[in-house]
Amino acid sequence: MKKYFLIILFPMFLFSQTILRFSSENMNLELQRIISVNDIVWSLDFLSNEEIIFAMKNGNIATYNLKSKVTKYIKNTPFVVNRGQGGLLDVAVSPNFKNDRTIFFTYVKEYGTQIVTALAKAKYRYNDLYEWKDILVTKSNSGTSRHFGSRITFDEEGHIFFSVGERGVRVNAQDLNNHAGTIIRLNIDGTIPKDNPFINQYEKLPEIYSYGHRNPQGLFYDKYRKTIFSSEHGPRGGDEINVIYKGQNYGWPTISYGKEYWNPLSVGEGTHKEGMMQPIKYYDPSIAPSSLLVYNGNRFSAFKGNIFIGALKLTHLNRIVLDNNFRVVKEERLLNDLNERIRDVVESPDGLIYISTDSGNIYRIVPN
Repeated sequence: MKKYFLIILFPMFLFSQTILRFSSENMNLELQRIISVNDIVWSLDFLSNEEIIFAMKNGNIATYNLKSKVTKYIKNTPFVVNRGQGGLLDVAVSPNFKNDRTIFFTYVKEYGTQIVTALAKAKYRYNDLYEWKDILVTKSNSGTSRHFGSRITFDEEGHIFFSVGERGVRVNAQDLNNHAGTIIRLNIDGTIPKDNPFINQYEKLPEIYSYGHRNPQGLFYDKYRKTIFSSEHGPRGGDEINVIYKGQNYGWPTISYGKEYWNPLSVGEGTHKEGMMQPIKYYDPSIAPSSLLVYNGNRFSAFKGNIFIGALKLTHLNRIVLDNNFRVVKEERLLNDLNERIRDVVESPDGLIYISTDSGNIYRIVPN
């Protein structure tokens, strides 16, 4: 089923309004509000240097031109299940967009009486999506409305990765016969890479790249380190930043740094177990990490190689500095005074940092 919207040819509300001034690493910075809408802006990306595409949890997709200040709703968007934590999730412009005009999405869709996370793609032209196609409707079906993931990233070898939460069914994350609690790797054309770790193995799904995840809502390929980083929600405590390696088990729910919601007991058997990966950082108390960016632009030289994570529960932008061995040497919490749940954080083509929030705002950080 498709939904159809009229094109809006005017700004929704406010643009380039300075909200905060702050400093970090001897840099004077300011936060500007670009636009406000009436829904959670779950994700954003750039169609060009001047044009943002952003996805709202309720299923709407829009573009905003930074130069003309014009906002347009996109036509022919998919039907999504907007329930609980589910809805329209990530949007990611193809690395070959100038040639293939392709945009990728993750979203929640019906699967019989249950719901699942799905990866899809569509062509974009003249504010219209066409040739919409589900690439992978994951085997992550559950009656719950939580823990869908889901972020998208691309490496430099023609692969697309996306994350899937364990859907509130903990045992799924250790079961390789379903996609829940995994990070998935496909070729960008949707086929399965021949060197995926579980290909041609009995009762193990060939799309899986790593597993043992709870609810990874941050995923980013750092082309300079040639490394995939992920951030995921723990329960009460135990949010994690992980370096993602092929075929590895990240432990949930067998090991965790978090505690149960309903009592003070730790989840699982402990924090370590042979054959299970350790995070490079865990948060206790939880910050509720929503997305992850490794900054590699030139506008903020002191931030080069730093990890930025949007925090939902503790409403700030979390900055992490790593050494050459992926050890955390510094943490800084920015934008505390904004007091908004930061949902997505991305780098623009010109090296600025953009964030979106559950309040429906899109901001950018600029030098002051």
